[in-house]
Amino acid sequence: MLPKIALIGRPNVGKSTLFNRLIRSNRAITHDRPGVTRDRMEGYVKVEDRKFIIIDTGGITLDEHAAVTEGPDELRGFEAEILRQTEDARRDSLALCLVVDGREGLTPFDESLADYVRKSGKPVLLAVNKVDGEENADLYMAEFHALGFPIIPLSGAHGFNIRAFSEELFDLLPPEEEAVEEEEEKPLKIAMLGRPNAGKSSLVNVLTGSQRMIVSDVAGTTRDSVDITVEIKGERYVFVDTAGVRRRAKIQDPVERYSVNSSLKSTTKANVTMVVLDAMEGLTQQDKRLIDLLDERKTPFMLVINKIDLVPRESLTALKRVYNDALTFCKHVPILYISAMQKRGIDKLLPIARRIHKECYVRVGTGLLNRTMTDAITRHQPPVVKRVRPKFFYLTQAETNPPTFVFFVNDHERIKESYARYLEKYLRKTFEIEHAPMRVRFRSSHKKNRDKK
Repeated sequence: MLPKIALIGRPNVGKSTLFNRLIRSNRAITHDRPGVTRDRMEGYVKVEDRKFIIIDTGGITLDEHAAVTEGPDELRGFEAEILRQTEDARRDSLALCLVVDGREGLTPFDESLADYVRKSGKPVLLAVNKVDGEENADLYMAEFHALGFPIIPLSGAHGFNIRAFSEELFDLLPPEEEAVEEEEEKPLKIAMLGRPNAGKSSLVNVLTGSQRMIVSDVAGTTRDSVDITVEIKGERYVFVDTAGVRRRAKIQDPVERYSVNSSLKSTTKANVTMVVLDAMEGLTQQDKRLIDLLDERKTPFMLVINKIDLVPRESLTALKRVYNDALTFCKHVPILYISAMQKRGIDKLLPIARRIHKECYVRVGTGLLNRTMTDAITRHQPPVVKRVRPKFFYLTQAETNPPTFVFFVNDHERIKESYARYLEKYLRKTFEIEHAPMRVRFRSSHKKNRDKK
């Protein structure tokens, strides 16, 4: 495992902006509003052949003695959870970076946090943020020297001194910890998607066996799309917990709008997406639109119906019938009924996710493809369209992920939708592609033009 360094500080000092600068990506949501970050987030920092993990944490407003400072409304009710997340990051890190606001100067709570990081006994770098240039550095840094840490002025917003910042962080690590990460099999990346308060964070905590994500009855607790890497039964996974997705028309908050966009983007980078739904709320129009979007994009996904422990036993059969009837347009998608709270049905999730991922990369030889096409047409001939029966020439596999099959025919416009569905079903059964998305296309062959001559 690579060494870790945690960014620690009070709200609105610019930790997330620095995090994005260091990893060279806009993964963490940044906003002028204080208290946007709640869960901790990890990313890779690389300079030449050296690499480490940087941890972004939420702004601390609660000290170790449960004394609350004047914190932003965004963090109201989450103070203890954020402190716990920061404590986990402090424990997991080999070094710490205390981030302060150079414009605001040294505050009493900065001094309290300095004591907090000092108690860890680990190397600490003091980053004085929001210093826009070298000409202001001495002025903004003056009073922070009293904390006794190595100090660097910088600006996450404008990029001032970021390269030197990266090198200073590397210098905190013991030489033996600067090794390049070894090449290894990539972990299976699973994104959690769904409406607010469906139980995505609870499910991540159960699967990872830790309280990695902040869980609350307050809808919209998760803001950033957070990656959690873990090994389970010898297999490596990256779980991406995302913000709840609501209808765009209902979103007024710019932070929530950014969160929703980030959630949908996460599905394009994941190997498999788990769409987590609330069994008590039923299948809403927003759920159907989300599922339709994933199906249209050919995203590998599964439906996870959470909170079935709250559904009366006599109503469970009717509930399953509702989901099966509503999702006839994507019958290949597996539907699992679980309770994250009671850990019911959890053991089935990861094996099915791995099966979906494996099916996405099925590759079929030319001989088997064309034997299968012949068998399918022999069993059920294509219907006559405009007094002409479509003629099939051959079948090829164009690509994987998702498996894409192309039938070459004399006139693709004569293939009925119902016959296309029959062929897809036949291919799925023959090639054992039960749950992965699949594309079946029809192309008019050049043979058609030769026949006309």
